[in-house]
Amino acid sequence: MRSALALAGVTLLAGSGLAVVATSASAAPAPDPSAGASRALVTHAAAIKGSARDRYTVYSSKTDRTGGAVVRYTRTYAGLRVSGGDVIIRTDARGDYTGSSAGLAAPLTLGTTPAVTAGRAKQAAIDAFEGTVRETAAPELFVDASDGTGRLAWETVLTGFGADGQTPSRLHVITDARTGAGIRSFDEFKTVTGEGHGVYSGEVEIDTTQSGSTFSMIDPERGNGRTCDMNNTTGGTCVTFTDADNVWGDGTQSNRQSAGVDAHIGAATTFDYFLEVHGRNGIFGDGRGVPSLVHYGNNYANAGWDGQQMIYGDGQGNARPLVSLDVAGHEMSHGVTENVVPGDLTYAGESGGLNEATSDIFGNMVEFYANTPGDPGDYDIGEMVDIRGNGTPLRYMYNPPLDGASHGCWSTGTAGINVHYSSGVANHFYFNLAEGSGVTPYGTSPVCGSAPAVTGIGRTKAEQIWFRALDVYFVSNTRYVNPATPSNTARAYTLSAAADLYGFCGTEYRAVQAAWTSVNVAGPDADNCVTNNFTVALDPAAVTADPGGSATTTINTTDVAGTPEEVVLSAGALPAGVTVSFSAASVPAGGSAEVTVNVSDTAGSGTYPITIVGTSPSVARSATLSLTVGVLPGCSASVVAGLPVLDNSTVESRIAISGCAATPSTAAQVGVDITHTWKGDLIVTLLAPDGTAYVLHDRTGGSTDDIVATFPVNLSAETANGTWTLRVRDAANGDTGRLNRWSLTL
Repeated sequence: MRSALALAGVTLLAGSGLAVVATSASAAPAPDPSAGASRALVTHAAAIKGSARDRYTVYSSKTDRTGGAVVRYTRTYAGLRVSGGDVIIRTDARGDYTGSSAGLAAPLTLGTTPAVTAGRAKQAAIDAFEGTVRETAAPELFVDASDGTGRLAWETVLTGFGADGQTPSRLHVITDARTGAGIRSFDEFKTVTGEGHGVYSGEVEIDTTQSGSTFSMIDPERGNGRTCDMNNTTGGTCVTFTDADNVWGDGTQSNRQSAGVDAHIGAATTFDYFLEVHGRNGIFGDGRGVPSLVHYGNNYANAGWDGQQMIYGDGQGNARPLVSLDVAGHEMSHGVTENVVPGDLTYAGESGGLNEATSDIFGNMVEFYANTPGDPGDYDIGEMVDIRGNGTPLRYMYNPPLDGASHGCWSTGTAGINVHYSSGVANHFYFNLAEGSGVTPYGTSPVCGSAPAVTGIGRTKAEQIWFRALDVYFVSNTRYVNPATPSNTARAYTLSAAADLYGFCGTEYRAVQAAWTSVNVAGPDADNCVTNNFTVALDPAAVTADPGGSATTTINTTDVAGTPEEVVLSAGALPAGVTVSFSAASVPAGGSAEVTVNVSDTAGSGTYPITIVGTSPSVARSATLSLTVGVLPGCSASVVAGLPVLDNSTVESRIAISGCAATPSTAAQVGVDITHTWKGDLIVTLLAPDGTAYVLHDRTGGSTDDIVATFPVNLSAETANGTWTLRVRDAANGDTGRLNRWSLTL
């Protein structure tokens, strides 16, 4: 289990605002810049799609260059791990919320009782394994939200060797816990398959460790990363290379030290690149070095990363080791990604393509960083390993389709191809961002369709933008195009990174827009950079008021481009009984005004989004204020029903409301807690005192278990006081349950 950089051991309870923190009594804790993030989990639950059954645990916490905090959390739902539920909270130096990243499209509402047994899931996983299984872990029940919506699933991890008998495999098989159908599988061991062609680094200096008269290939400058000889076995002891005179190898494969030199310098260069260029202390972020295992297997034409170390085969005939610099940089960059993003960028679909592209990008940036004459920087992937035997690379960043399989332009089919080929979209984007489209020294890069040409901003800025997007914004299921959650896309996150580093709507920001457009990845940011532009923000973005009361916030406008124009302030559609006023009808771009929200005695309780709009002659900008209206005395009640719900039967439970002076809300809330093993059997209806029926749930959800949800209902036409009835009907055979409790808030 990885340790968090800060706040390790903190578990946060969604909706409660409470945290249990493991602390030491030995010293007073230093002020923690990420403390505001835990508050934001509660106050901005809507932004992260939180539910009452969610819990959050800090995965990592860091302070960025502005003094603000970037805190990553993992999420559980009803005690189950949520894959794709990870969250990032960003706060400024004062601890105030500035933004978040989350992969869920909506709060989770699902049952947690599987219809498929763990044994059946385990057998399905074994059947899916191609090779020799040595160990099968017990299946874990979890919530798979890799596509943004939650479903109950089993994850089974099998350890062994692939079909070739040599490639290590730690295969994760995901099985639907309702139907038993396979969802996906991925291997922790990430490889590049091909043939090495000699020893590449030539005469270089390497850092080693001396003990007495013996030198060992252990790098004391980079966390004691060691390079060792597997002696062409797959399971023997890896023996650290030693030497008497600290002169290693002779540049030929016949000298076993030569391949070790390449691997050792590859690990050192990759370590240095991430430290010096991005400020990351090694692959793991904690200063540890990377073990490099060379001469792995017999006639093994592969190399890869297993989560902790590198292995390198010697290629066919044990004469062509896969120890080239870009291979090393690519594979160890997988280690960076999986240590930055909780659960890794999901290794399937578009997020898997972004995973591979990240390694392609940084693998090549390591090659440019090294600047060695024998293997100069380029935008080819694995050009030295010659997988096809004709001197061509594995992949081409400047024109990905040249490999015969990669997508260079996004399409609806991109999510369905192998992740090594869906990576082409991001690779092509990155090349155009760094070098520009058209004819370049590294190859000719086309644009997609009728997209305009792109002027590059250079590798130095491009690599900083991509790393910040990965480090501060990407979550595990970030995609290229995401209709359900448009903010959770690589385009949106790289634009945010560019704005952070180089300014909103500056040259770099516009180049990111143009580069994504050039690979057919569009976004809602097209008018962000109008000539006279401004942004709006609310501080705070969430307020609470009781009926008959009021609340205030401040709208802050920021001039970001052109001539500051007058910004007229207004509010969008408002819930019944709510009015909004401004301390000034308009402000110049860059100005602020107080916003007062008045809530009448008759306003219904609930949480409402209110759009606050600023309109200039050039553009309109808006921000959303979350208004929570409290409950007047007597306007809410709950009951513990404890009623069995049997096949083809109906049960009713009643709540009496009296003394409520408010008109029921347009978004009144009915909380329902029903245990039932097949909620597709159920019809749940609320009956008003006058007998009007409001259907809350009508046989949807199929085989999913349980209904634990809060339903918003427009009850504004009803009288509050009287007897309200919840009717639950089971309309089928075969599954039963219980109405545990329900609540009504008018």
